[in-house]
Amino acid sequence: MPIEVVMPQMGESITEGTLTKWLKKVGDKVERDEPLFEISTDKVDAEIPSPAAGTLQEIKVAEGATVQINTVVCIIAEAAGSAAAPTPTAAAATPTTAPAAAPSSTPSGAPGTDVPMPQMGESITEGTITKWLKKVGDKVERDEPLFEISTDKVDAEIPSPAAGTLTEIKFPEGSTVGINTIVAVIGGGAGKPAQAPAASAASTLVPAAAAPTPAATATPIPSAGAGERPRSSPLVRKIAKDNNIDLNRVSGTGPSGRITKTDILGYIASPSAKPAPAAATQAKPFTPAPAPGTLVPMTKMRSIIARRMVESKQTSPHVHTVFKVDMTRIVRLREREKLKYEQRTGVKLTYMPFITRATIAALQKHPIVNASVEGEAIRYNKNINIGIAVALEWGLIVPVIHQAEEKNFLGIARAIADLAERARGKKLSPDEVLGGTFTLTNSGIFGEQFGMPIINQPQAAILGIGGLNKEAAVLTDADGNDSIAIRSMQHFSLGFDHRIVDGADAGKFMADFKAYLENWDEEIG
Repeated sequence: MPIEVVMPQMGESITEGTLTKWLKKVGDKVERDEPLFEISTDKVDAEIPSPAAGTLQEIKVAEGATVQINTVVCIIAEAAGSAAAPTPTAAAATPTTAPAAAPSSTPSGAPGTDVPMPQMGESITEGTITKWLKKVGDKVERDEPLFEISTDKVDAEIPSPAAGTLTEIKFPEGSTVGINTIVAVIGGGAGKPAQAPAASAASTLVPAAAAPTPAATATPIPSAGAGERPRSSPLVRKIAKDNNIDLNRVSGTGPSGRITKTDILGYIASPSAKPAPAAATQAKPFTPAPAPGTLVPMTKMRSIIARRMVESKQTSPHVHTVFKVDMTRIVRLREREKLKYEQRTGVKLTYMPFITRATIAALQKHPIVNASVEGEAIRYNKNINIGIAVALEWGLIVPVIHQAEEKNFLGIARAIADLAERARGKKLSPDEVLGGTFTLTNSGIFGEQFGMPIINQPQAAILGIGGLNKEAAVLTDADGNDSIAIRSMQHFSLGFDHRIVDGADAGKFMADFKAYLENWDEEIG
């Protein structure tokens, strides 16, 4: 009988998708779970598998067309004896509550461990499974990479929460599913292989699951043989592509010979590393920047960032206030101490720990700036969790220093350096991008005087850090005499939610922030 194939819902808030490419043409044979067409939404680009084996009888939607979810896009004439997979419907995205990593029953009846889709950011509700690193029946060790996911904030390898055998894969590669949705089951025995269903989506309200952990260092295993794709993460493949390196020539030290970031960077740095011959690599050719006048679709991450910025402006009535701070005292302290500081602590002495410590001191005196709106109430946060925006080649991420008020200057300096490094290496765990109560964003490194940053919801305020420049300034001594001197000046702009933070609150906060920096007397460790 004919099987109708619909535009799937790839996320709870998704109402439509663009059919970007047909992978089969009318009359072609197609197997169940074989990629049938590609779609693009504001959350994900994905291949959609066929729900049944048969023949592609009719294509109802042309490439480039955008249609609503559950719209029939094609008809498959089902092969004899073939059972269709469940068709995704709008009900697939109904929020549910399910325990994360709860015991399950494997096909063999033995107790198993559910593997959920982890939450990789405070505002993230779903993730896309980009690659399964194990297949049904494979043995897996605890914390061994099990699958790869992609969200608008991070690409990551997700480790197995338990040792055992992969007894069931519930979603195929390319599926976008809600956080805490069970995507696989780990059992103690081989179990009975289970068919992976067609892509669907779900959303839950349960806290985030286990965080990804870096693979353990092991003895290098020879690179993959001819025709075999080496095991590696999306980041490793991107580095290899950017440097025209054939991954088959790189030895991996991760589990099962997996190539890690350290492996690929070490290979590139070695004298023997040479670009792979054109015939030996499957990397796409270099694509130049689009020509002027070209219309280029937004990437998934760019689309999400765009929507979040609009939502923030629509949610919070933004007001900004700008203060100029005399940083001369701190500039001189840093120049005097930076070499000894790095030798003593192993951490480079930058301006960010000074700014962060001043922010914490001001937030402690003005807790309304560290608050957030919840309905018709104000949440006064117990801790000061400072988010620090980190610019990446592929977007922006805001790792969080939790309970920052409990850390001294050195603790803050180490936390900033560590989070920034791991953010750029895609090594952050989910809880490290969750729970921020106030954000710092440093656009001054690009030379601007100051910016007007948009609030990171649901926070009440964000502090923009402007450029540090030498200026002629008027100084007044204790006797009231004025003089002109060259000083190191920096602009700071506070963007705040005027629903709960008044101009007076913002002004007092910034005045205390300015005074802390200009009269710095804290030990730097």
